[in-house]
Amino acid sequence: MSLGDRWRRTRVQLQLPNIIIAAAVLGIVVLVLILGVQRHYIGVSTVILLAVFVPSVILHEISHGVVALWCGDDTAKRAGRLTLNPLAHVDPLGSIVVPILMVLSGGPAFGWAKPVPVNVGHLRHPRDQAVLVSLAGPATNIILASIAGVVFNVLIRAVPHVMAFGQIYTDTPANLVTQIAYDFGIINVVIAVFNLIPIPPLDGSALLERLLPASVLPQYYRMRFAFIVVVLLLVFFDQSALSQIFDHFQTWYLDVFAR
Repeated sequence: MSLGDRWRRTRVQLQLPNIIIAAAVLGIVVLVLILGVQRHYIGVSTVILLAVFVPSVILHEISHGVVALWCGDDTAKRAGRLTLNPLAHVDPLGSIVVPILMVLSGGPAFGWAKPVPVNVGHLRHPRDQAVLVSLAGPATNIILASIAGVVFNVLIRAVPHVMAFGQIYTDTPANLVTQIAYDFGIINVVIAVFNLIPIPPLDGSALLERLLPASVLPQYYRMRFAFIVVVLLLVFFDQSALSQIFDHFQTWYLDVFAR
């Protein structure tokens, strides 16, 4: 057996337990959502938010790997992460459990996909291209939000009585599609704005990293993920501040695309 074959076999063996766990958790969540809707514990709007959230964070992560590949780093490709298969990206906690808890508690939709591996040292121009790789995620979400906004605008013009006083009525299939387009746009705006906050390891911190002297980067890279505690505290203990920020962008989104 060649070295390459051994690597691929080992990689499959390592990934299989994670895939099984992700598939099991996803199946349980789908069952809970179905039962919740049937028994009126969970509204249709909550299901829509969760349904558009998962592909949005997955595309966000894939874009990091794609731009890294364009810049010379094929780590994500070799890890099998440049795929639309959700099981390759779903983090049971960050992609399913946390978003459900946030939405059900009345907070903003928040969560994460399994981070795409990127080896900055493999980039052709590490310091500059690391910024491009980081900002690729929010840029993708902004593009998706813009596309969804155009679709939303077309639908509210084409479908009669779909929206009144800022409220979308989901009593018909066409109205439901309009709600999905709107929620998809809003969710992507939220993901983009949140990830642009300049706190490591969020994507917006890449701009600050670029300003750091090269001599301190090794120490910075070792400690940057410790800042995730700050991010989690911000999300779970100060939801009002985040909600105000996101409400502002939601109002802006409606002003742009609901005319």
